[in-house]
Amino acid sequence: MARKIVIVGSGGRLGAALLREWRERGEDVVGFNRELLDLGDFPAIRERLDALEFDVLVNCAAQTNVDRCEREPEEAFRVNSGGVATLADVCTRKKARCIHISTDYVFDGTKEKPYAEDDEPRPISNYGMSKLSGERCLHIVSDRHLVVRVSWVFGPDRASFVDQIIQRALTQDRVEAIADKISVPAYTLDLAQWLWPLVEQAEVGGVVHLCNTGECSWQQYGQHALNCAAALGMSLRTRHVEPLKLAEMQNFVAARPKYTPLATKKFTGLTGITPRPWTEAVEDYVRTLQANGKSWF
Repeated sequence: MARKIVIVGSGGRLGAALLREWRERGEDVVGFNRELLDLGDFPAIRERLDALEFDVLVNCAAQTNVDRCEREPEEAFRVNSGGVATLADVCTRKKARCIHISTDYVFDGTKEKPYAEDDEPRPISNYGMSKLSGERCLHIVSDRHLVVRVSWVFGPDRASFVDQIIQRALTQDRVEAIADKISVPAYTLDLAQWLWPLVEQAEVGGVVHLCNTGECSWQQYGQHALNCAAALGMSLRTRHVEPLKLAEMQNFVAARPKYTPLATKKFTGLTGITPRPWTEAVEDYVRTLQANGKSWF
């Protein structure tokens, strides 16, 4: 039986990819961007979703500006916690399943190996705390609902770190990135493929970590992107990413966890899928950007 899917946050990097990729495979998918559905407007959430029939709702929407969340904690918690609680309540009343996209920022970054789903969250910023609160609101309502934590999302629908680092290297003689903050990139086109088995497995609840495999610093991430761009013949003014230290980032308002790679063993056990390395995903993305004639190439 075909499932009816709602994607909240379909204007974002991941939500747009899910909407397009799942529609292309013939799924019945409806998307709401922020203009159509603001997570901070609880009555509007109920009014719009109560009028729909659906089986699964995937929430990709959030206030993700880490420093804004630090300055505006009320907004952060309203959107990232209260909005999620409202979605979960609507889904539960409609006997629909809610899959909520969360973040590696629920961890404090003090661990020395990748975080598993049963590691204790200890967020160190309002962003992380508000996202963790949203996770808990979801699980309080129903154990059928699923939290999927992702990290460092990149893809074709909105510019990300990969786009920015290549653009800077095309126009500047010096490019820098943080060398002592480590996590794992996640390619939206890969996530669109990997999330679908979790949609199909209605019995899976709790928390699942999902990203490409491996780990890297921002500097290593950027350096690999430049290496891929150089191999494709792009006219870079510099081919090297110079290191910065997280402590040097005086414009940062919120604290950032230093080490948050996510282990995907549970996901592989559930689906039989082993995510491919982040290096392969970045190479594919850069090649696709060039082939599509991205305006800044």
